[in-house]
Amino acid sequence: MTCAADTAGLPVIDMSPLFAADGTAARAAVADAIRAACRAHGFFYVTGHGVPEAVLRALDDASRQFFALPELQKMEITMARGGPAWRGFFPVGDELTSGRPDIKEGIYFGSELPPHHPRVEAGWPLHGANLWPRQVPALRRAVEDYMAATTRAAHHLLQGVAMALDLRDDYFHEHYTAEPTVLFRVFHYPFRHDPIRPDQVESPDWGVGEHTDYGLLTLLAQDRHGGLQVKTPGGWIEAPPLPDTLVCNIGDMLDRLTGGWFRSTPHRVRNVSGRDRLSFPLFFDPDFAAEMRPLPNVAAESAANASTRWDGRDLKAFRGTYGDYLLSKVSKVFPQLGDQVL
Repeated sequence: MTCAADTAGLPVIDMSPLFAADGTAARAAVADAIRAACRAHGFFYVTGHGVPEAVLRALDDASRQFFALPELQKMEITMARGGPAWRGFFPVGDELTSGRPDIKEGIYFGSELPPHHPRVEAGWPLHGANLWPRQVPALRRAVEDYMAATTRAAHHLLQGVAMALDLRDDYFHEHYTAEPTVLFRVFHYPFRHDPIRPDQVESPDWGVGEHTDYGLLTLLAQDRHGGLQVKTPGGWIEAPPLPDTLVCNIGDMLDRLTGGWFRSTPHRVRNVSGRDRLSFPLFFDPDFAAEMRPLPNVAAESAANASTRWDGRDLKAFRGTYGDYLLSKVSKVFPQLGDQVL
């Protein structure tokens, strides 16, 4: 197993031993590295994730074809047509982070569910079918292949997280992710003729403003242009793209379950490259209906590790299902859409 620091100071962890069926020392070493990363930063890179380079390349190519389309053609799959499933395209400025419009456009995807699925028939939000552009038929295959490979990696990575918490490696699958909430985004940060300089700290023109993710784990592929920044006790640091890696960070619900022992870390995106940038975050989260309760062996740690979050929210005070938390968040990201479908 490799666990080394990159130029950003975030660890690089070879997760390939987690795909092995037996409890080897290598798996334990991965768990140790995950524990250290989640305690120090809540962010790390993974290699050995099993997502083929050809799959990512096909996704990148098809995504660029889509975002090169005229706006009217992209709007054929606008999120307003996705209904309660909350899928489809949104233009630049439509998504809000911390109440401020992001300088990005994107497409929302999720687990593909047929009309007769019980949750779809019951009208559950964020459950249903994806919207696919007729002009770029290759995008569907590319997205589905990438989501399948990355979801598989997330299941195995969460085994390492469980071991890092001194739990059975199947703990999360048994209690939270037998039917996970899997959401996937393709984000496009458009070319800027006046690229933002890194010293323009007060500029409002953020690709994505400061935020934390909502669920358990995020696995992110980013193109070569970078732009991701992570907040650390010493200040903001860059998390540049590294070859053959995915960026992993933990979300609010893992923070909640561990009583703050693992912290969800604020991050943001600023496209300083002067070129179009693509990123591909997959959010691997608890079952929509799962009750969020502290893990029994870490609940006592919460008071000793409590600190003020960037948004002032006390995650330990949250009561309810993951769906409750998720809907409270996404309705603020797209308030107009939330008024229509929630």
